Amino acid sequence: MELKQAWRTNGFVALLAGLVVLAVCIAAGIGSVVVMADGGSGAFAAVVVVAIVLGLATLLAMSGLTVVGPNEARVVQFFGRYVGSVSEPGFFTVIPLADKQTISLRVRNFETQTLKVNDADGNPVEIGAVVVYKVVDSFKAAFAVDDYEQYVATQSEAAVRHLATIHPYDAHQENVISLRDGATVAEELTDELRERTASAGIEVIEARITHLAYAPEIAQAMLVRQQAAQVVAARKQIVQGAVGMVGLALDDLKAQGIVDLDDERRAQMVSNLLVVLCGDRATQPVVNAGSLYA
Repeated sequence: MELKQAWRTNGFVALLAGLVVLAVCIAAGIGSVVVMADGGSGAFAAVVVVAIVLGLATLLAMSGLTVVGPNEARVVQFFGRYVGSVSEPGFFTVIPLADKQTISLRVRNFETQTLKVNDADGNPVEIGAVVVYKVVDSFKAAFAVDDYEQYVATQSEAAVRHLATIHPYDAHQENVISLRDGATVAEELTDELRERTASAGIEVIEARITHLAYAPEIAQAMLVRQQAAQVVAARKQIVQGAVGMVGLALDDLKAQGIVDLDDERRAQMVSNLLVVLCGDRATQPVVNAGSLYA
């Protein structure tokens, strides 16, 4: 069975017609009772019975009146049988004696708890996410699952746990997606949640990681590791720049004919320049006094 529109008609017209019929029934019944009390014929008793039956039938028909607000839907169920949904806002009347369940179609936010999960490298991490969703199929939301809100909450936590187990916190290799790659991870989480919640008539608009951190027991160790990685990366950049500067200096010395160095002195100059450029402390020049008196 799929989502369908329930039979409905204008509620104002139905309400007005019902009030008119009730007023006529009441007037006819009271008038017949008065006439019978003054010695009228027994035929007026039948009028009273008809007025009562018609009045009860009118009240029964008016039980189908319902108000549908903006971004809401009424799932109409007649003695256990689904007869359709009303998603158009307004005042309507549907089948009398029907059960009318309200389903909100508004956009909602759900934020998962902070979950403790092992990432792809086996490191314990704390992760949380926010999910933006709405109901697009009131029939599935009402009958496919027991509680669609709880269903979304459970599936969201399961998807976040699965996402954390297939990606590392930090990518130490190229072409590896880590949990810190916000846009890519958010797209993966959104796609997975859409697949998980489609059977409940839910459309996931967006899902994003809102909390990501190492677990407290390894946070300090991982901080040291991150700092070491940054130091290595910085040193690598410094060495690459220093090698370029040394090559440029040697080429300029040779081109301008300032000094002619053999291989041994060239190697010594390269060593000295690299020490000066790559060192993390200020250099102190040393003058070779022996060469001055030679």
